[in-house]
Amino acid sequence: MARYIAKRILYMIPVLLGVTLLVFFIMHLAPGNVAGMILGENATPEQIAALEHEMGLDRPLLVQYFDYLVGLLHGDLGTSYTTGDSVTNEIMARFPYTVQLTLVAAVVSILLALPLGILAAVKQNTWVDNVSMVVSLIGVSMPIFWLAVMLILLFSLKLNLFPVYGADSWKSIVLPAISLGFMNMASIARTTRSSMVETIRQDYIRTAYAKGLSRKTIIMRHAFRNGMLPTITVIGLEIGQMLGGSVLTETVFAWPGVGRLMIQSVEGRDTPMVMGCIILMTICFSFVNLIVDLLYGAVDPRVRTMYR
Repeated sequence: MARYIAKRILYMIPVLLGVTLLVFFIMHLAPGNVAGMILGENATPEQIAALEHEMGLDRPLLVQYFDYLVGLLHGDLGTSYTTGDSVTNEIMARFPYTVQLTLVAAVVSILLALPLGILAAVKQNTWVDNVSMVVSLIGVSMPIFWLAVMLILLFSLKLNLFPVYGADSWKSIVLPAISLGFMNMASIARTTRSSMVETIRQDYIRTAYAKGLSRKTIIMRHAFRNGMLPTITVIGLEIGQMLGGSVLTETVFAWPGVGRLMIQSVEGRDTPMVMGCIILMTICFSFVNLIVDLLYGAVDPRVRTMYR
């Protein structure tokens, strides 16, 4: 198992290199001049050239990228172009908010999706199944920013139950977590239903019924546990997606997380900050996938045997 974990961590290195290379060159291909944006419209060409030289932006791109990698190997994500502060410090100040939002949204998704998916599979081809799948289809199809705006209009402006923006109290996270978790809830519920429908048709389920076991025991102890692998996969992917895909939610609700910071950095052409945010999200997504693979072994003994 330790060898497998070490191998997966080593696989992250080429992934990070590819991501940093792609993002670095995309940021430099974007229109606009960073030094000109920092100095403002009244800056002279001489002032812009002097600032570019000071920031090292007048060097070849490959040289700039190599210098960035050297700093990255020493744990230095660079300095923000716009604020002049350490990228690492700014990201670490925002990252707990993103993790908090992602975890609450994941709990909301799982608590709603698993019962919905199991109930739809057990009550297959009934009105319960149809209603649950319609709800799931709406969740998958609904744009997250539209849902966020609708929640603000109803619960903040009309009912005045939750704040519109910010992260001042526990109430501030309710609407962002619902808007972020609802779409992911739909995907998890659909996958849970599909895996459960396939599992409850297996021969060992009919054998369990023949032995006289209760329906609750058969569904939860045998069918659900053996059909969890696809659901675990989707949950892991959705959590990783929420970590990196909370950009719209954080922007609409002005949530002080990494996603909102990344949007602001893209608008300001702050390449070191964008690179730092992308690297952090890539690492988080890779570790979430690793945890999902390890959960396979905890759920299915056959997977543990394969690891050995």
